[in-house]
Amino acid sequence: MIFDTSHLEVNEIYRLLVGGITPRPIAWISTLSAEGVANLAPYSFFNVASCNPPILWYSQVNPRSGDDKDTLRNLIDTKQCVVHIVNSQLLEKMNLSCALLPADQSEFDFADIASEPSHTVASLAVKHAPVRYECQLREVIQLSTLPSGGTVALLDVKSIYVDDHLWNGQMIDQQLLDSVGKMGGDFYSLTNHLRQLERP
Repeated sequence: MIFDTSHLEVNEIYRLLVGGITPRPIAWISTLSAEGVANLAPYSFFNVASCNPPILWYSQVNPRSGDDKDTLRNLIDTKQCVVHIVNSQLLEKMNLSCALLPADQSEFDFADIASEPSHTVASLAVKHAPVRYECQLREVIQLSTLPSGGTVALLDVKSIYVDDHLWNGQMIDQQLLDSVGKMGGDFYSLTNHLRQLERP
C-alpha cells in the first residue's frame, strides 16, 4: 500500500511516521525555567548529530496551541539541559513525566523522581539514570510553525555521566545498559535480547 502524504491528514502522517520509524531512542530532558522550576520531559525524536564536536539533537512536535513546550522555552531562556537515557527501571516514572502539567509544577515532584545536582549545568539530573549528557544549547531550527510541525534543538555535550557498573574500560556495556526505545502508540521496546554481528 502506498500513502501519498499530500492526501493525508496530519494525524495520519504522524501515525505512519512513528509507527514505522522504530524503535526510537528516548531523550529524557531536564531543564530549569527562568523562575527556577525543574522540568522533565521525554522526547523520542532524538539522536546524535555529531561526534566532533559532540552534538545531540531533539525535535519538538509543535503543540496545537502554537506555544512552545516547557523544555524548549526553558532551553531558550537558560541555554542548559541534561539528556538522560531511560532504562526499564525508569520506564514508568518516565511515562508519568509525560503528564500535561502547568509550567510552575515540576515533573520531578509530580512523579516522585529522585534528583541530584549535575556536574556542569544548573539543570537537575535524574539520580538513577544510567547515562546522562549535560548540554548547552547551540541552535534552534524552526522547520515549521504549524501545529505538529517540527522545531529542532542542537545541543553541545559538555560532560557525560556513565554509571560505573556500565563502563567496561572501553565502552558502555550494551548488555547491561537496558535502554528503552519508543514504538508507535503507547508501546515501548526493551533491549533484553541483543544480537551481536561483526562488521565485514
